[in-house]
Amino acid sequence: MVRGVEGWVMDQRRFVEAFLPTGFGRNARLERIAALIDWAPLEALVRQVRPGETGRPPYRALAMLRALLLQQWYGLSDPGLEEALSDRVSFRRFCGLALEEPTPDETTLCRFRLALVKAGLGDALFAEVSRQLETAGFMVKAGTLIDASLVQATVRQPPNGSSPMGQESRSPHDPDANWTRTACGTKRFFGYKVHVGVDQGSGIIRSRTVTPAKVYESEVADDLVIGDEKAVYADKAYEKRARHETLKARGIKDRIQHRRVRGQPALPPWQAIRNKLIGRVRTAVERTFSELKRGPYGFVRMRYRGLTRCRLHFDLSVIAYNLRRAAG
Repeated sequence: MVRGVEGWVMDQRRFVEAFLPTGFGRNARLERIAALIDWAPLEALVRQVRPGETGRPPYRALAMLRALLLQQWYGLSDPGLEEALSDRVSFRRFCGLALEEPTPDETTLCRFRLALVKAGLGDALFAEVSRQLETAGFMVKAGTLIDASLVQATVRQPPNGSSPMGQESRSPHDPDANWTRTACGTKRFFGYKVHVGVDQGSGIIRSRTVTPAKVYESEVADDLVIGDEKAVYADKAYEKRARHETLKARGIKDRIQHRRVRGQPALPPWQAIRNKLIGRVRTAVERTFSELKRGPYGFVRMRYRGLTRCRLHFDLSVIAYNLRRAAG
């Protein structure tokens, strides 16, 4: 019986690795992540991707996907990822690359990522990983913590923020990025805004999207509500009468902070106390953004230009974040 190519590769890998010292090139966290989910459905999704090359792709699609996840966990550029795959045994094992196999170069990695963008696979990949984590019982579903954060565009911001004609200035290198004001309202900001819905208890991101910076948080808030959570927690920027009514109709507890109406000097004491209690719960989503910004994910500034590329990058980062959090 003729054996498949992958079976032959596995035999070669086992033969070579049989001569390595026990524990050589082991990475316990990567091994836990590799065993956490069934990768076959993800492989089926990315197998359709053709990274701008003719003929058969030179590397297995799942190996390329896992390489892009490594890139998120370790904050690597494409050249840095190529170098790491060349000399880190644990990385090669995670990707399923035999020690003697050639390493995908930075151009191949870039083309594969662009192919994922073109195929629009970010949503499908995120949904499949979320489905498996939910099935495995990682989602607590006690509540969804909704919030958004500004991320600078990777391009230089246009001067002044507006043109002489009063229109907002845009960058010709990234026309999707635009202007807004920071939370304090005193500074103008150029770039994008990332929105998340975080599972209360587990800290896993259950919903997400990326918009130009000018999009108001409340405009996409309803898309971040899953529907099976017991409550929704959000700050006063998300307060909206229609949203209160919708949550009540769906049997979801409304934990959105109140804001003062025009002419109201202060909130009633009960609303002030309620806001304070909600704020204590909401600190968890602030920790999520802190990890996404200060950690290897680097979401202080976008890496790529254009909304579709930024969304794919954020999807990969959120998938990597959730897998790492679930693996412990």
